[in-house]
Amino acid sequence: MLDWLKEWFLEFSRQVVGMPPIFAAPMMVLVGALDSSLLSLPEVNDYITIARIANNPSEVYYFPLFPAIGSVIGCLVLYQIASSGEHFVTRRFHPKHLDRVKELFRKWGLLALLIPALLPPPMPFKIFVASAGALGYPRGRFALVIMIARTVRYYFWGILAFFFHKKVKRMFNWLESHFFEVLILLIVACLIFFVVRWMIAKLKGPSEKSEAQVSYTD
Repeated sequence: MLDWLKEWFLEFSRQVVGMPPIFAAPMMVLVGALDSSLLSLPEVNDYITIARIANNPSEVYYFPLFPAIGSVIGCLVLYQIASSGEHFVTRRFHPKHLDRVKELFRKWGLLALLIPALLPPPMPFKIFVASAGALGYPRGRFALVIMIARTVRYYFWGILAFFFHKKVKRMFNWLESHFFEVLILLIVACLIFFVVRWMIAKLKGPSEKSEAQVSYTD
């Protein structure tokens, strides 16, 4: 039933991995921008970056920059939409989660944005981006934090793919033949993560809504 999804994903990945850098670079910028704005393509940037460098190890020096740049562009799009009206944020995310994110921004500052930008799903990220826009987090600092975090993330994958490129290629061959098993496992893992988080939130009881205003001027 989902054969089309497997074929589309694998064919798209092969195309990006195999095309010349002059075409692969803007494609990765585009994919990164779409994934970080209004469209979600979980792990696609990571997968293609690893596969690309495993097949072209010499590109480890520069290729991870392209998904990082795309991610910054996409985040700025979402930031701008959210900054134009907080109603966008409240429609898209649960108020309780927004209150929690605002409290994290108040308590941790840029770390509340840096850590979600570094970590892959199921770590939520877009709610932090949208909240940063709604709360008026400085645009330049916002873009710099995202760029640093995403560059570290994609270079981390790229360096691993560079040193273990033979093993990575064998692993991807295995993933292609076990695509649905891996997909189901990821879905189940995400469901378990959200169920456990929901149960913990229930046990703690309803959190108090923060009345403190976040300020980035000091």
